[in-house]
Formats: sequence, structure tokens, C-alpha cells
Amino acid sequence: MDDTGARWGAAMAAAQAGDLAAYQKLLEELLPVVRRMVRARLFDPDAAEDVVQNALLSIHRARHTFRPERSFRPWLRAIVRNAVIDAFRERGRRSAREQAVESIEWLPDPDAGVEPFDAGLAPELVEALGDLPPGQRQAVELIQIQGLSVAEAALRAGVSPGALKVRAHRGYRAMRARLKGTSG
Repeated sequence: MDDTGARWGAAMAAAQAGDLAAYQKLLEELLPVVRRMVRARLFDPDAAEDVVQNALLSIHRARHTFRPERSFRPWLRAIVRNAVIDAFRERGRRSAREQAVESIEWLPDPDAGVEPFDAGLAPELVEALGDLPPGQRQAVELIQIQGLSVAEAALRAGVSPGALKVRAHRGYRAMRARLKGTSG
């Protein structure tokens, strides 16, 4: 057994017995070693640093599993290897759920006003639509006139689906009130 591994094993045994100073010194010595081990497998420095922190937490949580009669280095390597494997698994799970989105050019500027789409609409509807605030008008046009789903319309408007539904509902209510007022 090499001197460093034996010293680390003795420090961990002392830490298991409650020696906080030995444990702190051990972790300070292990930090650059763990960092080198992780960076040899992960090339993204930010991801590697996250794995280093996770490995150190795993060392802390598993410190009671170290057996002083055994070599320290294989115990340490197993913990670091498992932290790296966990990081790769998480990245795989995340990449299965997420998808990169390229720049979408058709999204309008959310601050730009939307002109009423009046082809085929009764003049009263065009007028009622034109009286709506821009956000409500946009919601009504996207859903009712252009026939988009709420999700598509929300994406185009740059708001959440819930916010778009609220805008559309308020627009419908305002248009209904205006049309009732003009017809009666």
C-alpha cells in the first residue's frame, strides 16, 4: 500500500472516530485528486465541477462504509466513478426529454401591434376586434381567425398558454358586450 493511500485511510478511520480536523484535512487533500479523476472523464469544466461536488458529497455520505483494514484508493475510485456514471446517466435522461430548438424566424415581435385580419368578417366583427387592446386582439385572431391551437398561438404571442387563454376570454367577453350594445 502506498504512503498517501495509507495516510488517507488512517485519516478516514480517524474521521469515523469523530476527528473533525483529520476529516477536514483529508477532504482538502482529496479535492484536487477527485477533480483530476473527474476531469479525465468529463471535458466540460462546469459539468466536471458539479460532478466533483457530487463525488465529495458521496464521500461524505459513504464515509461510514470505508473499512480501515482495506485500501483507501479503490474505495475512493469507486465513489468517483459512480459520480461520473450518474452524471452521464442524467445527461442521457435529460437529452431524451429535451430537444434543441433552432432559431424560429416566424415568431413575431411581441411588442408589435397585430393588425386585424378582416377577410371575410362582418364589418361589426372587424370593428369590435379593432377596439380590443392589442394583446386581446392578437389572442382572438390567432385562435379564432387563424385557427391555431392555444399552444401554437401562445408560442407566437410569446406568452404562456394560460396567459393567452385569459387574453382570449377577455377579448371574447369584450366583443360580445360590444356586439350586444350595437345590435340592441
